[in-house]
Amino acid sequence: MTYDLWIIITGSLVAVTCSMVGCFLILRKMAMLADAISHTVLLGIVGGYLVSRSLEGPSLLIGAVVVGLLTALFVQLLSGKGVQADAAIGVVFTFLFAVGVILLSVFAGNIHLDVDHALMGEITFIPWDTFEWNGMELGPKAVWLLLFVFLVNLLIISLCYKEFKISSFDPEMAVAIGIPVLLLHYLQMGMLSITTVASFDSVGAILVVAMLIVPASTAYLLTDKLLSMLFISASIGVISAISGYYLATLLNVSISGAMATLTGILFTLAFLFSPKHGYLAKKRAQRNFVKKAAIDGENN
Repeated sequence: MTYDLWIIITGSLVAVTCSMVGCFLILRKMAMLADAISHTVLLGIVGGYLVSRSLEGPSLLIGAVVVGLLTALFVQLLSGKGVQADAAIGVVFTFLFAVGVILLSVFAGNIHLDVDHALMGEITFIPWDTFEWNGMELGPKAVWLLLFVFLVNLLIISLCYKEFKISSFDPEMAVAIGIPVLLLHYLQMGMLSITTVASFDSVGAILVVAMLIVPASTAYLLTDKLLSMLFISASIGVISAISGYYLATLLNVSISGAMATLTGILFTLAFLFSPKHGYLAKKRAQRNFVKKAAIDGENN
């Protein structure tokens, strides 16, 4: 495959994997927790490197999952003690991310994962870091890792779809019929953590947050069905990744930044022109209501 195609595949895999998880976060009103975990996993990545002294192997994934779950746990503990949810997320997010930045600067300054890299990513380097087996090059390592995480997330969603759906739309009912809502919550946080760390080194935190939140939010404006929302959000993510790459090539700007920008543009279009939930549709419905009320008033 060509250099350009590998970058597009990497961006598309990030988009699909993040948007799948993002749909459930949007439905549960946990978008800002996704933002928090996408940053705090830096601490897990640095911790995994400090333990193993290697950027290979499962240590980074394990570290990210542990820190992701700790982030969710600390937010829940603070919220349970009376701290407002947004404040709890802000406290935990800034503290753990700052600790990760400090550890990265002090103990891991000689590796390629610097703070700028963590935020913006280096997707242009992905095609050069390839996976070899029996002397054959099988493509970039990042693609294989993202594909593995995508399949894991797809398997979990397929097996727990009904439980995820009920707990997302009606958590009280889920508890009443015996669905382990707390277990599902931490399962989703684990999915979010491995998704984030698989994408983190490739595309950076900014694009990870964009792909987690914006495609799912856009799909939420376009459909009222969860299954449709999953497919639409994945499609929007892929369209943003592909068009963002060509926009970045045309303007000679950051690829990750261009992809994130395209997600915002598509969200704006949906916000304005969605047939049911768009701004213009709501204004039109409001005018029709006022007109109907005026007509009814004249008839009476």
